[in-house]
Amino acid sequence: MRIETPALVIYLMADHDTVELAEAAVRGGATAIEIGIPFSDPLADGPTVQRAGQRALRNGMTATRALELIGKLRRRIAVPLIPMTYAGPVMAYGEERFCADLAAAGADGMIVPDVPHDEAGDLLEACRRNGLDMVPLLAPTSTDERIELACRGAGGFVYLVSVAGITGSRQRLSDRVGPLVGRVRPHTELPLLVGFGIASGGIAREVMDTGADGVVIGSKAIEVSEAEGAEGLERFVAEVGTAITK
Repeated sequence: MRIETPALVIYLMADHDTVELAEAAVRGGATAIEIGIPFSDPLADGPTVQRAGQRALRNGMTATRALELIGKLRRRIAVPLIPMTYAGPVMAYGEERFCADLAAAGADGMIVPDVPHDEAGDLLEACRRNGLDMVPLLAPTSTDERIELACRGAGGFVYLVSVAGITGSRQRLSDRVGPLVGRVRPHTELPLLVGFGIASGGIAREVMDTGADGVVIGSKAIEVSEAEGAEGLERFVAEVGTAITK
C-alpha cells in the first residue's frame, strides 16, 4: 500500500455507523482508515476503544460482517484501508482464508498487535500471498534486534507506539518518541507513523517535529464521534490535518 505523507490515519471500530464516519474522516483529510475488528479480549486497547468494541459486539459485529463492511467502505472511499484485529479472530477464521477474504474485500494491509514479527511467519506469508502489507508495531521498549526484524518484514508503514501501554488520549507527547523515531529510521524507508495518545492537533504537530511521517489517531477520534457525530469528526480531522502540514 502507498501511504501518503504527512499521514493522518484515523482508527474507527467496525460498527453500524463506520461507513458514515469513515467518509467524514476522509472529507476532513484522513489519508488512510484503520478499521478495528472487535475482539472480546483486546490486549492493546484502552477504555475508549474497548467500549467501542464491546458496543460493536453487542450490535452483532463479527469477523465476517467486518469483512463485508470493509468491502462496502472500499466502494465508497479510495484511501488505504487497514484492518486491525487480534490473533484469536484470525486463527478462528483461518489465516489463509482471512487474508484472502480481506484482500477480496479491498483491504490494503493488516495490523495484529499480539502477533510479534518474530512469531508471524505463517501469517506474514499468507499476507504476502494475498497482496496485503503486514504493519508491525514498535514501542520505546523494543530492542534494536526486534526493530531490525520487524522492519525487515514490514509493509505499508511502521507503527510506532508512543508509550509502553494501552491506547488512550493523553495530554502530552512522551519524550521517548523522538529517540524511537531516530532508532527505527535507519532500518527502513517506509513511513514511520506514531500512535497511542495523539489527542489534538498540537500533539500531532509535536510528533511531526520528531521527524516522524504522520500520526494514527484512535481513542480521540472515537470520543469525538461519540460526542459530536460525523460532522464533529470531520472538523477534528481537518484541524489535525492543518496542524501536521504547517
